[in-house]
Amino acid sequence: MMFEKLIIATGNAGKYKEFKEIIRSCTDKFANEIVFAPDIAKMIVDETGRNYSENAMLKAKAWSELSGLPCLADDSGLEVDALDGAPGLFSARIIHGNDVEKVSWLLHELEHEAERNAHFTASLALSVPNEYILITEGHCYGMIADSPRGINGFGYDPVFIPDGYELTFAELSQEIKNHISHRADAFKKLISFTQNKYA
Repeated sequence: MMFEKLIIATGNAGKYKEFKEIIRSCTDKFANEIVFAPDIAKMIVDETGRNYSENAMLKAKAWSELSGLPCLADDSGLEVDALDGAPGLFSARIIHGNDVEKVSWLLHELEHEAERNAHFTASLALSVPNEYILITEGHCYGMIADSPRGINGFGYDPVFIPDGYELTFAELSQEIKNHISHRADAFKKLISFTQNKYA
């Protein structure tokens, strides 16, 4: 299966770049052209879903209906055990602020916590107009660092140390992150499913 053009439904340039790299590193038989949604139109989709999958589906469906093109959307979050799964579904909007301020909020919440286990979850939704919507979910487990480290990535990357590594996502190379991340896990499952069902 090869799409001539595929929209990545996000307004986050960092996430768009990461998706492009994940797709290109996993397969050369998915899309000839990968398009940043804001380059097609300006649209904000309200994330009113009850979980990651519903939010991803809302975005993918809205953008595919608007453009008439296949669309890949995700919703993801960081779930911290000591915070009962917070910030979770509200990771991107737990406070009104930039990434640095969100990381500062998280570290403040964990200031007196010895238990720092956490994991990222990503749900991907692939919407092909008038045909189907596919949804997969991926995870990456690890722990929260005591302080931010590294300059790569975005969001909570400077404080997330994936299992098996001593470096944060923001310190790891993009190649390594794109191999082990929650989005990579979800995309590999999507590729496997589409190759089996829609080959």
